[in-house]
Amino acid sequence: MTSSVVVRSGAWTAQTRRLSLVDARSDASASLHDLVGRALQRDQRAWQALVERLKGVAWKVLYGYDMSEEDRKDAFASTFFRLYEHLDTIREIEKLPGWVATTARNEAHTIFRRRKHAVPMDELPLRDPPVVEDPDRLLADELSVALHDAFHRLPPQSQALMRLLTTDPPLAYDEISLILDIPRGSIGPLRQRCLERLRQSPELTPYLNGGSRLT
Repeated sequence: MTSSVVVRSGAWTAQTRRLSLVDARSDASASLHDLVGRALQRDQRAWQALVERLKGVAWKVLYGYDMSEEDRKDAFASTFFRLYEHLDTIREIEKLPGWVATTARNEAHTIFRRRKHAVPMDELPLRDPPVVEDPDRLLADELSVALHDAFHRLPPQSQALMRLLTTDPPLAYDEISLILDIPRGSIGPLRQRCLERLRQSPELTPYLNGGSRLT
C-alpha cells in the first residue's frame, strides 16, 4: 500500500513538473498584449514572464552608464516598480520595450542627480529656529519633513520596497518578489535594514527617544 502511494505521488510530481514546463513555454511565446492583460489581473506568472521578457532591455540601457553595480540594481528595481505602477496606463503595448528603456534611462539619471547633489550634513548652514505659538504643530510639521527627507535618502530599491510594503490593500511577499526581482526570503531582512537606516538617518535622529527635539 505504501509503495503504491509513493508511486502515485511520484507520478503526480512528474506530471506537475511537465505542466509547469508547458506553462513556462506558453508564457515565453505569449504576446506582450496577453502578458500585460494577465498581469493586470494579478497573474503572478504573467508578471514574472513580462519582467523576464523586458529585463534585457533595462539591463542593456543601464550597462551603458558608468555606475556602481549597486546603483545599477537600484535603477533596475525602480524601473520595474514604475512599470508596475503605470502598467494600466500604457495604451500602446507594442511600444513597451521603448517605455522600459526610457524609464531605465530616467532612473539612472535620477541616481546621478542624487549623487551630485548629496551634501554632508555637517556642511549645511545652521539657522535659528522660528518662534511660533504652537510648538506641538511645529514639531509635527518638522517630523513630517524629516521623515520625507530621510526616506528619500534611501536607495531607490529600498524606497520601492518600502512603498510596496505599505500599499493599501497590502501586496503579498510573492508579488513584491516578482516586482523587484528579489528573493522572497530577503524581503523581511531588507525591510529591517531599511527601517534601521531610517532610524539612523541624521534627519530622524533628533526625534528618537533621548533626542533633543523630544526633550
